[in-house]
Order: sequence, then C-alpha cells, then structure tokens
Amino acid sequence: MQSLTVVIPCLNEAQTLGKCVEKAKAALQKTGLAYQVLVADNGSSDGSQSIAEAAGATVIAVAEKGYGAALHAGIMAATSQAVLFADADCSYDFAELERFLPPLEAGAQLVVGNRFTGGIRKGAMPFLHRYLGTPVISFIGRKSFKVTLGDFNCGMRAITKLAYEQLNMRSPGMEYASEMIAKAGLLNLRIAEVPVSLHKDGRNRRPHLRTWQDGWKHLRLILLLSPKWLLLFPALFFLVLGGLLSGLLLFSYVKVFSLVLDIHTLYYASVFVILGTQLLQFYVVARLYGSQVGLAAWQPLSKKMAHWFGFEKGLIVGGSIFCTGLALSFYAVWQWQQAGFGPLDPVAVFRIIIPAGFCIALGMQVVVFGFMLYTIQQLGGQHKPLPRA
Repeated sequence: MQSLTVVIPCLNEAQTLGKCVEKAKAALQKTGLAYQVLVADNGSSDGSQSIAEAAGATVIAVAEKGYGAALHAGIMAATSQAVLFADADCSYDFAELERFLPPLEAGAQLVVGNRFTGGIRKGAMPFLHRYLGTPVISFIGRKSFKVTLGDFNCGMRAITKLAYEQLNMRSPGMEYASEMIAKAGLLNLRIAEVPVSLHKDGRNRRPHLRTWQDGWKHLRLILLLSPKWLLLFPALFFLVLGGLLSGLLLFSYVKVFSLVLDIHTLYYASVFVILGTQLLQFYVVARLYGSQVGLAAWQPLSKKMAHWFGFEKGLIVGGSIFCTGLALSFYAVWQWQQAGFGPLDPVAVFRIIIPAGFCIALGMQVVVFGFMLYTIQQLGGQHKPLPRA
C-alpha cells in the first residue's frame, strides 16, 4: 500500500476539527505514505470549513444530510488506495491510525476498531450504549453476517477503495456503520479488528447521535439485511407448531392428561400455519427486494422458494388449495341441507369448515405471493445486485 486518505465527516465541529486535522496529518507523515486529509462537510454554519482548510485539509461540500452521506462522499472523493475515517469531535485518537496499517498490508480489505479492547475513557460512552445498545447490535450482527467483530458501532475504520466500491453503500444516517460491516460480511471480504481508545468528545453541545432513534435504525437495517430473525425463524416456528397441531386434530380431539385439545385448538393451528406461511413469503420478498436494490445477497434458500412459488406454479398450487377449500365449504353446506338447514353438531361441522376456510385463505395467499414475486422480479430496483452468498 502506497497511499492513504483520512476522511473526517463534519457538521459544526469548529471546537475540535482543527485538532483532529492536525493529529491526522502528523500521524500520516510518520507512515511515509502518500496521503491526504479530506473533510466531508455536511453544511456547517460555524466556520468549520475555514478551520479545516487552515489546518491543511481539503474540504468537500456534501449536500445530502447525514453521517453516512458525508462519509460516502468523502470516501468516493479519495484518490488513495485505502481510506481511514473517524469522527471530528476528538473522541478517536488519529495517532492510532498506525494500528490499521499492518492488517491492510497483510491483505485485509476492511479494518474495524474495537473500543472495548482498546479502552473506553470515563464519560466517553453513555451507559446504555456501552452495556446494552452496542453489545446487542454487535451480537445480532455477528450471528446474522458471520463476522467475528466485537464492536459494530466503532467509528474509526479503514477500508480499501476497491472494497468500498463493491459495497454499494446506501444508508445516509448513523446506520451506515452497520451497513458497511453487514455488506462486507455478505461479500466475504477479509475483515480485521484492532483495538482503539475512545475519549470523551470535546464538544460543548449535545452529540449528533440520538440513542434510541439511531439505535433502532441500526437494528432495523440489520433485520432488513438479515430478515431471518424477524421473518424466517418465527415462520418456521409457527409452521411446525401449526402443522403438528393440525395433523393431530384434523379428524379427532386429543387428550393430554386432563387437557383436551379440540376444534378450538384446531382453529388456532390453522391461524399459525397461515401466519407462518405469510412470514415465510415476506422473508422471500425481503430477500428478493434487498438483492435487487443492492442491500443484500440473494440467498440460495430464497432463490429456491421463489422458483417453487413463481407466478405459474403459485397459480396452480394456490388455485388447487383454494378449490379444495371451496369443495369443503360446499360439503359443509350439503351436510346442512341434509339436516334441513337446522342445527348441526358444532364440533363435527367446525372440523370441516376450519380446514375449508384455511384452504381458501392459504390458496389465495399463494396465488397473490406468486404474482408479487413476478412483479418485483420484473419491476425491481435498477441497482446492481450483490452476488449470491
């Protein structure tokens, strides 16, 4: 590696920006690499631009608001082989950038700082961020994207320019940090982690980060990029539970010790199967849409399900299930007619009309799902999809 750019996102950071630029320049000079310092300004009104230029940085104006938007513009403007970025509030020590160089030289494409191993100074991280928000998001991220990182939210990172261009980054806000790691994991990039220290920021105002709103954005993005937590796993749970109960109760009640499971349980079993099917379908749609707009890889399981339940097959399978429901409904009406349209045994008749209603609802759902898949595939996003995981 012969060159490195430091990108600093900025929005009204006049108090600390000059120090950050000076520290970054001093650290870069020690590396012996060709370097540049870029400040991606997000519309500062406190003179941050002039301060950055006076300290020796190149300032680029970024019209789109947001942490992610500023960083994306700065990284894309960089002309070096690799980019390192960190905040403009002195919470990260740019002198530690030398820790990122050995992994990059060894072939890492993304190097992420870890504040928990590097040391968090007193007052540097709010209690909820340190013991709840970041650990939870990092845990879910590790399980979702098969990465081993301990700190998903660290704001000091380095990435090669070629690797960054593969990520097709889209998040304009704070969730940009999670999107970067998630996509790097989906693309199987070589990721490394180094310890960095976190200091109390030098601002005399509230930080841009909003605990609950930004935390939810991180979690929401992870669920979008890996919808198995919200959709696939609950779908499998409801399908298995509903299928077992339906099989047991379709023709007769079941007694477990003193507990009798009958048509009431059969009704809920049918609801569980329909709910599980819906969640599974939404999982496939989320995967398909995510791949088409460049947010996620098109998984083999999702691809197979999309093939199984395409428009034509969905029409045939769903139509058959729907007609079965109609046939059962007519059978129930025939039984009613045989009884002179008088009272019927509720247990016997509900053992017919519950499956009938279930088949009608499920059949139509399968037909509509096939049409939705076809629509998304034909009219989906224009962004280049990620390769298959």
